[in-house]
Amino acid sequence: MLKECLENVRKASPLIHNITNYVTINDVANVLLACGASPIMSDEAEDAAQITSICAGLNINLGQLHKSGVEGMRRAGKKAAELGHPVLLDPVGVGVSDFRRETAYMLMQEIRFSAIRGNASEIHALAEGRRSARGVDTDAEVETGTEMEREAAFLKAFSAQTGCVIAMTGAVDLVADDSRCFLIRNGRPQMSRVTGTGCQLSGLMTAYLAANPERKLEAAVSAVCAMGLAGELAWERMKEGEGNATYRNRIIDAICLMTGEELERGGKIERL
Repeated sequence: MLKECLENVRKASPLIHNITNYVTINDVANVLLACGASPIMSDEAEDAAQITSICAGLNINLGQLHKSGVEGMRRAGKKAAELGHPVLLDPVGVGVSDFRRETAYMLMQEIRFSAIRGNASEIHALAEGRRSARGVDTDAEVETGTEMEREAAFLKAFSAQTGCVIAMTGAVDLVADDSRCFLIRNGRPQMSRVTGTGCQLSGLMTAYLAANPERKLEAAVSAVCAMGLAGELAWERMKEGEGNATYRNRIIDAICLMTGEELERGGKIERL
């Protein structure tokens, strides 16, 4: 599964439209190039729909939300859904403000999303309408078997409600559709010290969804495994005197150099 999904991205080289935040936009573009896809960025309402019509997938990120960009998201999302392209929602900090929460709900009502990817606090805030005091950082982690089972059931129910694959990422990752949930244990804690690894994963996941259109859940699982494994491989290659800026570059390098066989061997997946 993992090998095939990665290799399909390299074969298809999908063009991905990203409406993402300015803090991480360069890293999102580079990780897409590294995995074999191609990026294009636009949040301008006047050209968003036309841009997305030439693409294979759309990545919508709420990290730096502004009113003019919201209309671009809405138009691009409706056009992508009309064309049958996968559309991913990354609800960054959705529990922090009314504007973010209301925007997310409006987009979910108007756009047929294929996947939603966020950390635990973002996914719960989106599903339950609750506030979060931690901004874009998670305020909950899944640790025990009982918690994992409870979260798996929650994610399946949220997937059934939305029709989306739900990816909840953190110290461990859970990816679910309405009937299946996978636990993924790839990654390094040091990845949390690099700005934008979540945004990069959302771009990467959109590319995997575009290249594997009939296997949404498997594509999302493969993308999460690839990002986590890249964090592990990058950490192994770190040298004395190197810090988080170097680590960011090494993560992107690991995505670029990763083979399907390497991902198949290194993926740490359990079905719950």
